[in-house]
Amino acid sequence: MINTLVFEDALVSRLAPISTSRPAYAITCATYRLIDLLEPLAGPTVGLVRPYLRSVQSREFNNLAVQLNEQLEWTLVANARLAPTLSNLAIVESLFANNTNESSAVKTILGPDQEIVAALVPTKMFSQQTAEQQLVTIAALAKTPGAQQPDHEANTDPPALFRYPHDVIRLNLSAFQENLAHRIRAGHYQEKDTGVYVGKDCSIPASVVFDSSAGPIVIDDNVTVGPFCFFRGPIYVGPKSKISEHASVKDEVSIGHTCKIGGEIEGTIVEPFSNKQHHGFLGHAYLGSWINLGAGTCNSDLKNTYGTVNMTYADQKVSTGSQFIGCIMGDYSKTAINTSIFTGKTIGVASMVYGFATTNVPSFVNYARVFGQIGEVPPAVIASTQKRMFARRGREQLPSDIRLIQDMYEMTAHERPAGLSPVPIEL
Repeated sequence: MINTLVFEDALVSRLAPISTSRPAYAITCATYRLIDLLEPLAGPTVGLVRPYLRSVQSREFNNLAVQLNEQLEWTLVANARLAPTLSNLAIVESLFANNTNESSAVKTILGPDQEIVAALVPTKMFSQQTAEQQLVTIAALAKTPGAQQPDHEANTDPPALFRYPHDVIRLNLSAFQENLAHRIRAGHYQEKDTGVYVGKDCSIPASVVFDSSAGPIVIDDNVTVGPFCFFRGPIYVGPKSKISEHASVKDEVSIGHTCKIGGEIEGTIVEPFSNKQHHGFLGHAYLGSWINLGAGTCNSDLKNTYGTVNMTYADQKVSTGSQFIGCIMGDYSKTAINTSIFTGKTIGVASMVYGFATTNVPSFVNYARVFGQIGEVPPAVIASTQKRMFARRGREQLPSDIRLIQDMYEMTAHERPAGLSPVPIEL
């Protein structure tokens, strides 16, 4: 038995807006989060996250250990930006699979920027250390003279890290089949039809059409599907979600629990508690939690030139290497009816978007650029909205929820143009 210590490094902020409101280990990709794959490893799991997210971790991941078990000789260290793929899990497991008590050498796997991807170290290295001190110890592992970087067979893929937000969309496509097959093996599903796996207490009318020729379709517990829907695998629909009538769900779609989905959706990740229940196209996109897309909202995921999509992050232009990239939207954001989001655009947390999103949208803004308007959305407005949204889902708003909104507002101040006036929004 060993400890597992999953940590956020200095590059985690580059994953905003995906990482603004959640630990990097809680980013969904190809139906899993990294924490879902790490927790089953033997021993307690500890998370080292940014200070303002510690209350989120204690509430949302209260099964994590508060501290390492110093009685256990070894601790597995894993970067929270490690993509939740079975290939990555195999690489991590290789560190301790053949470890023996006779060997006391530190084993490390480094990323392309010489960052720690994973390591196996004696637990005593972290003895009596604070979280901040543990992060310093982990960073130093990359330069430890005695550290070893294990050799991998030539046919083994290198570790895949989330370096930018679009990597989540890209890796969702490449890892989906393997991850979904693992989920099916580990689950309790009944094969309703060839390649169609259904959980408990689901409602699926006879008029629904399934096409599993390109990959399996998994419908988890307590999902309600409306009449005349079309599913083309591989697909995963999380528990307690609702698929509206006439919806078309296609190709590497991962839907979290308690979502509402309608219209056409393709190659997309939707985190829990988000709604896209009306008509409109959403393709090769990432939606955070507590998002609502107004009826007719569409995103473009293909340039008119059919070229590679480039993303802009702050002042940096990054090539995705992909032809299809839609939008990336942070938690608590909303769109009005008939909103159109251009190819490869990001929308920050807690923003409200109207008309055409032709550029990246900062966090905490009321964005109606087509009407010549962009203003600031005060945290109090988001907190009031959050309380109403939570009530609809039977969830109590806690002081820590309100504190997180305030923290996110302060941390994203650099995104907003200087001198923005608060928008008068009727509560």
